[in-house]
Amino acid sequence: MIRTNWYLWQNSLPSHCPKSDIEMNDLLKKTQAHYRSKSPFVVYAFPNSESAIGLFQKNKKTYISEDYSEKGFVFAPFAEGDTLIIPENETEQIIVKLSEKTIERHVISPEVNSSEKDTYRSLVETAINFIEQGKASKVVTSRVQQVKLGNFDLSEIINRLLGLYKTAFRYVWYHPKTGLWCGASPEVLIRINGKEFSTMALAGTKKYEENREPRWTSKEIDEQKYVADAIATKLHAAASIVKVSKIKNHRAGSLMHLRTDFTGVFKKGGNNLALLTKALHPTPAVCGTPQKAAKEFILRNENYDREYYTGFLGPVSGLKDRSDLYVNLRCMKIGIGTAHLYVGGGITEASQPTEEWEETLDKLQTMIQVLAPLI
Repeated sequence: MIRTNWYLWQNSLPSHCPKSDIEMNDLLKKTQAHYRSKSPFVVYAFPNSESAIGLFQKNKKTYISEDYSEKGFVFAPFAEGDTLIIPENETEQIIVKLSEKTIERHVISPEVNSSEKDTYRSLVETAINFIEQGKASKVVTSRVQQVKLGNFDLSEIINRLLGLYKTAFRYVWYHPKTGLWCGASPEVLIRINGKEFSTMALAGTKKYEENREPRWTSKEIDEQKYVADAIATKLHAAASIVKVSKIKNHRAGSLMHLRTDFTGVFKKGGNNLALLTKALHPTPAVCGTPQKAAKEFILRNENYDREYYTGFLGPVSGLKDRSDLYVNLRCMKIGIGTAHLYVGGGITEASQPTEEWEETLDKLQTMIQVLAPLI
């Protein structure tokens, strides 16, 4: 019998999370001090959680996780590279209650030029041609949008991120090797608690319209099916039981997606987190299918380094306890005077280059809203 419940997964904190009476302002001061001293830290909040968790590393060492068997918070790239970890036993850990106040939204359109549009449309056309040749069913193309900042306020970024996207996994991560990253991911890579697991297939994108059900096109339905089928195949190879939900609508901020949930039980014990993470990452939702061909296309044609965009991140608790890994979507890397916002979309044979470009503009708004007072 599978006891895993998706709602409970999303609304319960891991057992290792400490209790604390610290106030949010104290947490913000601590993040600022760590950032100034170039010391690793992460602040994160689970979907629908009333609390945020901070892990503040006590030294400046770089720790690498090979198999996620340690306790801590991992941060992994899209392609090649080390998976960094902020180890629990090397940190000060605190938890704070989140504010319930509403965060003001702004109407902001980023400055884009015609060459950026033409470049991305050309990339999409190349992907469509690749698919028409029978080399892939789906390829996920992406781009990076630079946004100039008038000023920098880490506390403002954290407060807005945590307050704007309460149904997403929100995080702010800093490490001297990676720089400052933050995001609000709608997509679970894998959740594991002992031999039980849950994950999701998320694809298709439309703007959210209040009191109106989205009308999904055949292209969007097919795109989501490619993702769900590929994930199901890999799960069945590792699990004795796999339960698959019906397709449902999933709201992520100002966007809507199609979602299928998977829950199940592994065939045996051991390091199932490392096994399944290796099998799933990068998922069809951020890479394409077949995985190998789509990934090779991306590395050959995108002409920029995704770094940690479409990688994965999250708290891990060893082999026996609960671990939660999320795909690093709706994210940005913030440098001096400039933020780099990462966006993309799933390309199939039915894709239209101009529509795909416009979808990236819609997706930019997730992080634009976090930066709004600083632009």
